[in-house]
Amino acid sequence: MAIEAYRWYYSTDHRQVCQVIEAQPLWGETACRVWLPGSDSVVRVPASRLTPISKALTVDPDNIAYVAAAARIADALTRDVLLAPVGVSVIPLPHQIRALSRALSGDRVRYLLADEVGLGKTIEAGLIMRELKLRGLVSRTLVIAPKGLVTQWVSEMRVHFNEEFQLIAPDDLQTLSRISKIDDSVLCDATQQSAIKNPWRTFPQLIVPMDSVKPLEKRRGWSEAQIAEFNRVRFEDLVSAGWDLVIVDEAHRLGGSTDQVARYRLGRGLAEAAPYLLLLSATPHQGKTDAFHRVLSLLDADEFADIGSIVKERVQPYVIRTEKRRAIDAAGRPLFKPRCTQLLPIAWGEGYPGQRQLYEAVTEYVREGYNQAIQEKRTYIGFLMILFQRLVASSTRAIRVSLERRLDSLESQDEDMTLLPPYPPEEWADLDGQEQMELLLSVRLKSTDNERAEVSHLLEAALRCEESGCQSRSPSGLDLSPPTGRD
Repeated sequence: MAIEAYRWYYSTDHRQVCQVIEAQPLWGETACRVWLPGSDSVVRVPASRLTPISKALTVDPDNIAYVAAAARIADALTRDVLLAPVGVSVIPLPHQIRALSRALSGDRVRYLLADEVGLGKTIEAGLIMRELKLRGLVSRTLVIAPKGLVTQWVSEMRVHFNEEFQLIAPDDLQTLSRISKIDDSVLCDATQQSAIKNPWRTFPQLIVPMDSVKPLEKRRGWSEAQIAEFNRVRFEDLVSAGWDLVIVDEAHRLGGSTDQVARYRLGRGLAEAAPYLLLLSATPHQGKTDAFHRVLSLLDADEFADIGSIVKERVQPYVIRTEKRRAIDAAGRPLFKPRCTQLLPIAWGEGYPGQRQLYEAVTEYVREGYNQAIQEKRTYIGFLMILFQRLVASSTRAIRVSLERRLDSLESQDEDMTLLPPYPPEEWADLDGQEQMELLLSVRLKSTDNERAEVSHLLEAALRCEESGCQSRSPSGLDLSPPTGRD
């Protein structure tokens, strides 16, 4: 092919059009000096690497669509246009768009998302993550959440954002650790070589239960070497896995009672390891300024160096919060109706004599058991008593089932029974009522004085009450007076 000077060709080496300045024979080949308008430079190219434009540029609909989309994204980024809401299956609400806009307004994406319950903090976190990914700022994301919420996170990320996250449950950690035993010879790329040193790098997007990766200080029957190995695999390797974005749900649980609590140490390690951090909590303060300070210090340790820095002017730039009374839909209508509460006293009536006597009997059992537990500084038995009181106010069946479980525990009482709390005190308060009840009923706590006889008596009463239903009279022979008091 004859090359003509000052004509336009397509350079396959540079993948762009160019203009030939001159063409000269050189050792049987033709070498051309060409001008590349894309880089405004002049380079030397063999004539064999130049193709007439008419043959090189073919109409490809997919390529045109790709180039057009790329151009639009590039243009949008220069104009600070938000791209995350485009192409997702959920229509963001105004306050969620506002949260996204504010989070991306600065260079440091480190915020506490503190919307009230039900306003979609998960959606906000997903939008921020998606925006950072579209801008090329994030490729590796870690989500830390309580055990009961991890599957919900996996589902919402997949359904709403088409993002696949790998859930790593406690039982899966042993599988991840086995990766370190793979022979180097079977690995073929840098990613796999990195994974062999740190299994947490195997997946780019992970969701992990909070308590499965917090560091340990001690465990009954474990040596210091076992504790160190546990912390290396579950905590240290996780922190050093090269995360771009860390999201922590129910982040108030990281506050703890001191800066030595395991959850806070987990939060501190992750906060220092990732440039972008989102803490989610509908109740970040909970009336404990010291714990709130520890949570905010994860966002910026210098700004919140001491508890005296917790003032409105300093806190406000780091917190994104919407209240239900201010939330609106796309048409400007309130999302929630105004809340109006009033107390309505309801009499027992003649149709529930059995239920009333059962309630009063359980109340007396709770009162005596709680007072004794507090005197003996056995706080968890006190919690159990309070939860029994809630259940008897719920339904006869609820209190009957719980009394059965408590009696089973008391009847199997032996040397394995424990006086120790089944959960660290700083974490116990984070559990909801149902979680506390399940935990206390599943742990074999030593009874208070004469409790086995009392629970047995109450259970018989609950069974009779449940069988009688809502008859107008108490069944014959139903004696709900409690047995003699505790010794």
